[in-house]
Amino acid sequence: MIEALDIHVTGIVQGVGFRPFVYRMAKKYLINGWVLNAADGVNIHAEGESRLLDEFVIELSENAPAAAQVKEIELKEVPLQDFDSFEIRFSDDAAVQETTLVSADLATCDDCAAELFNPNDRRFRYPFINCTNCGPRFTIIDALPYDRASTSMKDFPMCERCAAEYADPLDRRFHAQPDACFECGPHLSLAWRPDCEATPGEDFPTRGAGGVSSDELPDGWRIAWGKTRETSDALIARAVELLCAGQVVAVKGLGGFHLVCDARNAEAIARLREGKRRGGKPFAVMMANAEAARSVCEVTPEEEKALSDPARPIVLLKKRQGVALAAGLADKLLELGVMLPATPVQLLLLHDFARALEQMGVPEPPMLVMTSGNIHDEPIVTDDVEARGKLGGIACAVLGNDRAILSRYDDSVVRIISAGSAGSAVQMIRRARGFAPVPLKLARASANPEAAAVPEDAAAPEAIGAACHEDSPETAGPDAEAVAPVLFAAGSEQKSTFAFVRGSEAFVSQHVGDLENAEAFDAWLDAKSRFEKLFELRVARLACDAHPEYLASKWAREQARKLNIPLVEVQHHHAHIASVIGENGLSGAVCGIAFDGTGFGADGSIWGGEVLLANAQAYERFANFAYVPMPGGAACVKNPLRMAYGVLWEFDLLEHPAAKRVLGALGEQADLCDQMIERGLNTPMTSSVGRLFDAASAILGICEHPTYESEAAVLLEAALGLVASPDGGSTDEAGVNSRYSIAITKNTATPKSTAQDTSVLLFDAAPTFKALLDDMQAGIPAATIARRFHSAFVEAIVNAAKLAYSVYGVSTVALSGGVFMNRFIIEHALAALQDEGFTVAVNRELPPNDGCISYGQAVIACAQDEITRNE
Repeated sequence: MIEALDIHVTGIVQGVGFRPFVYRMAKKYLINGWVLNAADGVNIHAEGESRLLDEFVIELSENAPAAAQVKEIELKEVPLQDFDSFEIRFSDDAAVQETTLVSADLATCDDCAAELFNPNDRRFRYPFINCTNCGPRFTIIDALPYDRASTSMKDFPMCERCAAEYADPLDRRFHAQPDACFECGPHLSLAWRPDCEATPGEDFPTRGAGGVSSDELPDGWRIAWGKTRETSDALIARAVELLCAGQVVAVKGLGGFHLVCDARNAEAIARLREGKRRGGKPFAVMMANAEAARSVCEVTPEEEKALSDPARPIVLLKKRQGVALAAGLADKLLELGVMLPATPVQLLLLHDFARALEQMGVPEPPMLVMTSGNIHDEPIVTDDVEARGKLGGIACAVLGNDRAILSRYDDSVVRIISAGSAGSAVQMIRRARGFAPVPLKLARASANPEAAAVPEDAAAPEAIGAACHEDSPETAGPDAEAVAPVLFAAGSEQKSTFAFVRGSEAFVSQHVGDLENAEAFDAWLDAKSRFEKLFELRVARLACDAHPEYLASKWAREQARKLNIPLVEVQHHHAHIASVIGENGLSGAVCGIAFDGTGFGADGSIWGGEVLLANAQAYERFANFAYVPMPGGAACVKNPLRMAYGVLWEFDLLEHPAAKRVLGALGEQADLCDQMIERGLNTPMTSSVGRLFDAASAILGICEHPTYESEAAVLLEAALGLVASPDGGSTDEAGVNSRYSIAITKNTATPKSTAQDTSVLLFDAAPTFKALLDDMQAGIPAATIARRFHSAFVEAIVNAAKLAYSVYGVSTVALSGGVFMNRFIIEHALAALQDEGFTVAVNRELPPNDGCISYGQAVIACAQDEITRNE
């Protein structure tokens, strides 16, 4: 029986090959009708046999192109119109532009990779091969609607053959905007410093058949172009020679440059580390596939899936025991960041590097360091000229090209964690290329701020997250902006992102970095302006962190005054918890546990060990870790021995015999710290769990002089890998746990105390630090002590949840903050809380660090605005 359906598909379904996919499926299932882009998705009219229509719809849902994200398919039975064919219709671009979602950049697909290495294909070894299912998207787009004229491909008119593919609905490159070939597209370039001994001499490049010519640039560099396959291959070959010789090469990617060297060459790594001024921070590596990664790391099926994701993130993998890596790559750590090639250039470079190693008799799988092309704390470089100027002191050659990067994007970073009885879950560490700017749903919270138990239909206790609520009629659809004007949330200072809210969607930016210098802040402003231009956003409301000195917050306050628009200042840790509430669509109150390094508190102190009774609109401070002094303030972050002194002073442990090591390591600074604390000079008080981990690391002698943010805590966690059993082999586990307990006492309020600045309970880590010192004095290995220390904080998390439930009946726990990037803490906390019957929610598409703050600010600002409208 012939039937007719109107089908409406929403999600990322425009500019990603969805219409030609629908066209091909219609031909496959003998469907007649049409498909076109609409202002809120894709509309399809389909006529065919009932059984074939069912299969057609299943294909749309389950086998959409890699770049597409189908969120919802609506079906409506309609009268037959007796179409005798299927066609792609073209829509009103002006209407579509209002709500079009842009796909993130995608790694080279398997089909293009096969053509790249097929000698019979006309794009054999073309460094910019792509199709509708892969290649650059957001990094090359300048305006909507997404077509070639609005991208950095506008300077490359398609040749006749590419144009024919582009116009053919049955072709894989139908409407693939970056489509190109050697004849009509971008080309590689290789620039080198003539003064570098390892760069080409007079015999390179050579003229004639298969050779390339070079020119001198105004900055004194020489440059050669690969405008044919032969010349392009010559440039790649020269880059490979340099890598094999232990040199560093800057290589242009989708969102910026990488600095590349042989990951098995300790001298090359040392040269790279010195040039980047990177200190001890680990480098990520690129390997050919998951099988190659298994030669140095453990790779589970879930991790292999993450490695092969079209986003091609860096995946943090556990190192294999007994595998020796080059010095300086990822020293002392349990994990190594591994990524697979994401671009044709990376595929070619790694392929040819492997071939060169084979000829040299090297048996190990090829492994290249792939790190962001920047100097410490500066934004990643995107321009070829800038690369020669800024990276020329590190790299002896720059493998660039003539396709401009319009948006700066670092590589994304993820890890797979054990989520207890819920199985495994992806934890986002850095959300950038391949993921941003795909919007997150902004579920409209209930206007009732009352603390309440979890509804009967809430997720099971083992669930990691709950499904997002449906949008209310007042906030859904293209007219939502009339009800909820565009909101801009400025985010935090570290791990900075920003967020725009349009209707029910939150566009969270890519990771921008730490806003600690003018160049980083300029990059933040540039990225913000690009979002505003691309999505035609007109900001009517602002949200920012309550910290008085954050650059993004200062900017937001100034804009609010200048434009006379509302501004919501959000407490940092409430934003952490709200980000989890928003991502998981939670209603009612949660026990929000926010553990991190720094956040401005409502009482003016530095928070970071907070247990909040919270919903999307408001919070109360239920518990926090007792304050400890930070002699020298921010100096404690760079010198954890100072933090150790503050902790030992506060807990009256300076006279403990094991504390002598800390005092000796501090030397004259010990007296200075004492005077600062006693006199209250530049000594803020903090409840930060992150600072307690720093102190423990310094006391144990694991890390006294960190070279990058959080290194002390990271190395303290890494020490756990040296212990075989949870209690280090102790036969008195109960006794160990009681000694390492974190005491809980009732807090003292004052007549001026509020529910926001003064908690009900205090968590006192003094017993834990005394146990740590006792074990040091007893000669217990530092690795065993570190495990016991970690376990104490897991127990504190569970106790906090139990207390919140006993007092308020809240059985949903939300975990967020940088401390939950500690694998031991997050995995053990999830398992323990689930065992106690709690529903546990964590960040899902955003990192638990400050990368989630802008979204949390947006959740709070929108929820508070909703209350105002309903009053």
